[in-house]
Parts: sequence; structure tokens; C-alpha cells
Amino acid sequence: MKLNTAKQLMLQGQPAFGYGLSLGSPLAAEALSKTGIDFLLVDTQHGSNTPESTTLAFLAISAGSAIPMARVAFNNYTLTGRLLDEGALGIVVPLVNSVEDARAVVAACHFPPRGQRSWGWGRAAAYGPDYPDWIDEQLFVAVQIESKQAADNAEAILAVDGIDGCWIGPADLALSMGIRPTNAAYRDEHARAIERVLEACRDTGKVPGIATGSPEEARRRAEQGFRFLTAGGDLGFMLGGALTGLRTLGRA
Repeated sequence: MKLNTAKQLMLQGQPAFGYGLSLGSPLAAEALSKTGIDFLLVDTQHGSNTPESTTLAFLAISAGSAIPMARVAFNNYTLTGRLLDEGALGIVVPLVNSVEDARAVVAACHFPPRGQRSWGWGRAAAYGPDYPDWIDEQLFVAVQIESKQAADNAEAILAVDGIDGCWIGPADLALSMGIRPTNAAYRDEHARAIERVLEACRDTGKVPGIATGSPEEARRRAEQGFRFLTAGGDLGFMLGGALTGLRTLGRA
């Protein structure tokens, strides 16, 4: 059995921190997996990942200790199943706005009787012949709460059996509220919407998560009560390091 150590941290009430992978680089995936970060999130909604680079990213992640997770492009049975077949131990599904959307996520992620996942897999066979015996328990399933509608429906969405938690998308949440994302931090109504989702997680016993852009912001959100947190990603780290170098060289 492959123990999902990131999920276990969250179930114990501790934060699990992750980095996003958007460059489509297995070398970046391997390097970040060896840093000791709890999980890596392969982004197939945004960024440059292809089906081939996603498979290579999962292979590369296995060289380190990070748990392989992925964000599916959209709430789709086949696309979700493909990521699971390739070895994802965590799935994040964007734009889940209703109970019906959440039930579709569960159907795609779990084998019967809980869901409708089809029997069969590809690279996930590397986990061993007992893979189907433990995957439903070890898989972490998160829905993205990233619209006003979703925030308003958060408690009903999170109450769906088979959903483990959520991952708030603050920028898209702001856009749905008529707020420019760069101004969201200064708008009380945006903060209240995030707090409502956090409260919905407490009420349903589910894991609250949020996307952040840096380790510093992730720490602040963890102190607020969030437990599933991305703390930056491969592209941002590369650009951040490059810009710091330019400033040191007097070129920026």
C-alpha cells in the first residue's frame, strides 16, 4: 500500500503544503519532490503540461518523497480517470458550483459502490497489485470553490460523501464577485466569502484548502485554519530566483 502522507497530515488537523507544477518539466518535478515538500500538484488546467509531460511528472515525483496530485482541466469523468490511471493520489477539480457538480467528481474518482470509476489503470500499476484495495481510502479528492455561487453553496457541496475537502481559488472567486484579483486583499466581501467556506469545512468535517502564491502567504493561511495549501510553484520560483539575481547584479 502507498500511504498518502499528505492526506494523513490533513486528517490529523495539520497543514499539508505543496508546490504547483506548470512548466511541463519532469526535471523540475523531480527536483521539487526531493525538497521534502508534502505534495506536488501537476496542473493540467493552466500551464504547459501535456498528457505526456504529466505522466513523466508522476514518474519524476516518485524519485522523491512528495505525494503526486493533479488538477484536472475541468470536471470530466474521462480526464479525471486518466489522471488517476497515471498515478495521482490527489485530485483537484475546478469550478464545482453545486451538489450535482460535486457528485460528478465523486463518480469519476471512486470505484463502485461509492462512485463509478472504471476498473483498469496504467502507470498506477507501479503501486502494486493491491492498488485497487487501498486507493479509494488514500485518494484525496478536493473540489475548487472559486465562484460566488460555489461559496454560497459550500456547505452543501462539501457535505457530499466522497469529497475530502476544497481548494479555494481566490482570484477566480474575486472575478465572480466583480473584484479585480489584484484588489481582492483589500475587499472585505472577498475575505468574508473565504471565511464562509472555511466555516463550511468546519461544519462538515472536511479539509479546508486554498491556493497561495508563496510560502509566506501559505503560512498565514495555515494559521487561519487552512490545511491543504499550495505555496507557490515551479515557474514562480524560477522567475523569483532570476529576478533576485538581477537585483543583485544591479540589472533590476
